[in-house]
Amino acid sequence: MSSHQNTLKVGNLEWFYRETSPENTDKLPIVLLHGLVSQSYSWRRLMQELVAQNYRTIAPDWIGSGFSSKPDKRNFAYTPDAFITELSQLIEALEVNRFHLVVQGFLGSVGLQYALRHPDKIERLMILNTPVSTEAKLPGKVQQMGLPFIGDMMAQDPLLVDRTLEGGSRYVIEDRDLDVYRRPFLQASASGRALIATIKNLQLKQAMNEIVSGFKTWDHPTQIIWGAADPWLTIEQAQAFASLIQGSELVTLEKAGHYPQEHWPQEISEAMLLFLRKKAV
Repeated sequence: MSSHQNTLKVGNLEWFYRETSPENTDKLPIVLLHGLVSQSYSWRRLMQELVAQNYRTIAPDWIGSGFSSKPDKRNFAYTPDAFITELSQLIEALEVNRFHLVVQGFLGSVGLQYALRHPDKIERLMILNTPVSTEAKLPGKVQQMGLPFIGDMMAQDPLLVDRTLEGGSRYVIEDRDLDVYRRPFLQASASGRALIATIKNLQLKQAMNEIVSGFKTWDHPTQIIWGAADPWLTIEQAQAFASLIQGSELVTLEKAGHYPQEHWPQEISEAMLLFLRKKAV
């Protein structure tokens, strides 16, 4: 098996993505989409668990996040529609025709919107602590980043990353890992500006209406894995969403928080692998 960090220019934008590949496999690949204020690095341990079971995995940094391009807001709208368009082009450029999709966090909702608009691309869907309810709201500190002046100051503070990731997960993250999460913010102010633009244009209310309405008729195998200690998105929201999707499976991780893949990759991979092996009904 191999593990790579790659960049791929699609149109005018450059995507950074991590990929693990088994030597030979006939299994569909797994695409993993991260949330705020995170990056593809959050999937590193889970990707190793999955590739060990002969799955190719692909985890991009969203445009505006991690080590992908951070275009000026005049050149990229940072709306769900803009993200979905660019993600669609990335998937085509990678020549991935059909895949399993994993989403997490407050950009994971864009992944769910992508799935609803491109159901022919999705074989199975796995959702980790992603807003899936009209009651979902951005965390207070994240909302503040969308305010004039206050947001500008907050988004240029590298410790913002530490506070958000550790506050959401409710566990300490090792310094060597935080160094990777902080690096884009230390390298250029464009990271902070892109984060602010993303928060301002996430259109969460409209997105939740689309997701709740659209998934009532979703017929793809779906698994919801939920960190019940999430301080921002409640287990009740996950339960209500699971009830919308016929045949969906809800797995609860009692001690996990908003970023469950950071501290619970083995438990998540075990649940995912059982789900992926099940025959579709």
